[in-house]
Amino acid sequence: MTAAGGTVPARRSGGVLTGTGSLVRLALRRDRILMPVWVSVFVVMASSSAAATMDLYPTVGSRVQAAAGLNSTPSLVAMYGKVYDPASLGAVATWKLSGFGAALVAVLAVILVVRHTRAEEESGRLELVGSGVVGRHATLTAALLEALAMNLLVALLTAGALSAVGLPAAGSLAFGLAWGATGLAFSGVAAAAAQVAQSARSAIGMSCALLGATYLLRALGDTADPGGPTWASWLSPIGWEQKTQAFAHERWWVLLLFVLFAAGTTGAAYVLAARRDLGAGLLPDRLGPRTAGPGLVSPLGLAWRLHRGVTAAWLIGFVVLGAVLGSIATNLGSMINSPQAQDFIRRLGGQNGLTDAFLAAEMAFSAVFASAYGVQAALRLRAEEDGRRAEPLLATGIGRIRWAASHLVIALFGSAALLLTGAAVAGASYASSTGEGRQFWRVLAAGLVQIPSVWVVIGLVTALFGWAPRAGAGGWVALVAFLLLGELGPLLRLNHWLMDLSPFAHTPRLPGPVFHPAPLLWLLLVAFVLLAAGLTGARRRDLASG
Repeated sequence: MTAAGGTVPARRSGGVLTGTGSLVRLALRRDRILMPVWVSVFVVMASSSAAATMDLYPTVGSRVQAAAGLNSTPSLVAMYGKVYDPASLGAVATWKLSGFGAALVAVLAVILVVRHTRAEEESGRLELVGSGVVGRHATLTAALLEALAMNLLVALLTAGALSAVGLPAAGSLAFGLAWGATGLAFSGVAAAAAQVAQSARSAIGMSCALLGATYLLRALGDTADPGGPTWASWLSPIGWEQKTQAFAHERWWVLLLFVLFAAGTTGAAYVLAARRDLGAGLLPDRLGPRTAGPGLVSPLGLAWRLHRGVTAAWLIGFVVLGAVLGSIATNLGSMINSPQAQDFIRRLGGQNGLTDAFLAAEMAFSAVFASAYGVQAALRLRAEEDGRRAEPLLATGIGRIRWAASHLVIALFGSAALLLTGAAVAGASYASSTGEGRQFWRVLAAGLVQIPSVWVVIGLVTALFGWAPRAGAGGWVALVAFLLLGELGPLLRLNHWLMDLSPFAHTPRLPGPVFHPAPLLWLLLVAFVLLAAGLTGARRRDLASG
């Protein structure tokens, strides 16, 4: 059929999933380095940690004694969970990696799904792809299929690696499947968040906030008294991962909870995707005023406007975290029942010694969380370049250093504010319960000394942005590497020079009786050098190049 203007274009045929296979192949090609590397990291981490622990506790007696101490120390239970079978070699060997490792698998799944859904829409590439023969739900389906493949690889290869080092096959399979199932559950969460949020950063932030909340729920349930909210662990996918009880009379039926959760979140993602336009999120856009307010007359004011929503969400999370830590610290002594743990407390210096050790460990974990915020905030610089939003701003006469520094100020002082807020809430809760006002200042100081190590991580991201902007995501890699060095370095008996590469290894353990300021000064110097190097590189290179 023809018309006055020529031939009428043929209607595009196909269903809502048309082109899914091609998009899956494209996603796998784009992630041909990222996915194998991270899957290998998880597999090696699990197998090497298990092998090292097997050498440390070769007899049943040694494992029972170790598990009794671990299960009777609430700070360790809050961080890692319980040992469900003290006599089981596999249960003790994989205890530290159970919930902690599952959370890392979940983070990778979130990043993969958002990378191939909301991030593609935000960059405009999905609109170009969608102009071809591609169904409405093909992109979302392709991202979920790739995440499913990644989770299956993690599950099966981890199970095989654990079995290869000498652990029982059934327990190894249960452990691997629980890891993969956690990633599957949060793939669905990320898919739904990608439909609601208006940016990739917001989608990742929402997903990781839910992940953090589920980790806290698991910690709350595991450390609760028998008459307390022990049920909280069953509200958390991280709790389900540990409730499978790998190497301890496996509960295979718990895996069904992951399947139901993933089915629900994935189904919600498809329903939400059908209710929105391409490039738009379900959260409504608010019309701004006709003229900019006084807070937007400077690059710093604009940077704060861009970061304030995410910063507020992180701040709420740290308030909740501080309240939970203060509550646990207050009730620490009453939670200890075993004679081994009581003896351990006496050797530490009594109840106060144990509480100080708990708070010091938790403040160190808070520093890692604050670093994640700092990395996310600093990487906004690259996002502004890629989105071509930096060019109009720089065309007004604002220098590159001033523009970049505005975002870095938010990253640096925002992360410091998070740490101090969490420490202040924890300190106030603990001080009000004990009636000792000085405890507030001791806990606040414990949060304060974590700031330099966080700033080193932000400085590293800045240096990558300035000199190798395409490698800016290496900041996430470095943060995970630092975390693994701190958690697994002593267990694997790594050389001290290797573990000292992590800035967190040099932070004083406060509250405590000993404090040396020299490491903090060195960390601040390293952070300053990295920040200066990054700003210098950003000024010298071409915009959106590298």
